Amino acid sequence: MKQFFIFTLVGLSIISCKETRSQQEDVATISEEATPSPLNVFGDDFKNETTLTAFELGDIYKNLKVGDTVKVTFEGPVEEVCQAKGCWMTIDVGAVDPVMVKFKDYAFFVPKDLSGKKVVVHGEAFISETSVEEQQHYAKDGGKSEAAIAAITLPKKALGFTASGVKIEE
Repeated sequence: MKQFFIFTLVGLSIISCKETRSQQEDVATISEEATPSPLNVFGDDFKNETTLTAFELGDIYKNLKVGDTVKVTFEGPVEEVCQAKGCWMTIDVGAVDPVMVKFKDYAFFVPKDLSGKKVVVHGEAFISETSVEEQQHYAKDGGKSEAAIAAITLPKKALGFTASGVKIEE
């Protein structure tokens, strides 16, 4: 009788443990399904900001003059990234030239393999005049040929953006 009682107790313990594992797996599966795709954050995190499309930002640039700034958050596809350090990137905003995004106080860099990926960027948009030397520097960082770099001979007005934070979807 004593052995029967011990055998029954051990059997019930095994069965009850098995059910607990199943329930835990169900809870883990549900929590994994409810989690949105994570974003990698570089620089300052930003939340609850109205996010414009890249082309909406392009429309804002049409109304800016050299020296004007506007604080915005926008998302768009990365065209090019600095291949030396990841210290700048360009994003298509539907204008003749893409917007040049640099990072506030040179405080962070982005991965060099971002071309073609979608990012969300927060900071200040502005119009600037880019010197010949600076254009040539960016062309070199971007991996342009010597001929393309030498063809840069005039300063130009440029769409600029100083990002305080960047989010990249995994």
